[in-house]
Amino acid sequence: MRRYSSSKLRVGLLIVLLGAAVFLVSTSTGFAQDAAAGGDAAAGATEAKPKGLMSLILSHPDPVFFIILGLSIIGITLIIQGFIKNRTAVMIPESTNDHIRELIQQKKFKELIEFTESDPSFVSRALNPALKRAPSFSSMKEAMETSIGEQTAEQFRKIEYLNIIGNLGPLLGLLGTVLGMIQAFQAVAAKEGQANVGELSAGISTALCHTFLGLALAVPCLAAFGVLRTIVDRLTVRGALVAEEMLLMVKPQEPKPATGTPPRPGAMPQPQVPGRMPKAPAPPPPSPTPLG
Repeated sequence: MRRYSSSKLRVGLLIVLLGAAVFLVSTSTGFAQDAAAGGDAAAGATEAKPKGLMSLILSHPDPVFFIILGLSIIGITLIIQGFIKNRTAVMIPESTNDHIRELIQQKKFKELIEFTESDPSFVSRALNPALKRAPSFSSMKEAMETSIGEQTAEQFRKIEYLNIIGNLGPLLGLLGTVLGMIQAFQAVAAKEGQANVGELSAGISTALCHTFLGLALAVPCLAAFGVLRTIVDRLTVRGALVAEEMLLMVKPQEPKPATGTPPRPGAMPQPQVPGRMPKAPAPPPPSPTPLG
């Protein structure tokens, strides 16, 4: 499944979505122009039917509309990428974990370092810096914890853009709403307060369309961000536990303490001269015999 996370696929998906959006905009604009031409030819013959929501949105293209459209394409791409890449089969594949365990059991540590160096999975990237710090287990554990923290932060940074886009959506919608209201009041001012309902409603409809677009951009992005954040948190914790388990499998054996009675605290060791026996203590002198 690594082919889904390649940069070529991301670029291709973005181009396809952008092309589809441009095609939709151009087609809707052409339909709107044809409808306007036909209406002018049959002026007054029939009453104009109200436009649908999509036609109303696409009939008022402006900079805010194109900004929201571009962010929508980016948001859709990030959502698709997030759900494809943040899966157990991609981040912590079981086949990779089994291969690492097999190399550890066979004590092929050189092959293990080479494999974890080239493998992009979460466990391999967490285990490789630790293997390079052997045989100090404390240094190995510290290196693995640092690598896990970096990978976790990297995964959260990838989905953080969804949160940014989701928060920008309502603000862009509000910006379009303000611009639409400015247009509506300008129409009233141009007619010196005598503007009809049609001229006034054009700006109001533009304002409400921008509000709708901003909310339509924010809701899916924020919802996907919340779901992906939970998935990333669960997968990173699981990957950290698997990496810790494998680190304990390659833990170097600690040297055993020397046998014998440990010296008494505070006592100085007594040097011994090899080949010389300690002298026996001299016998006490005989006591004097009392006289008659």
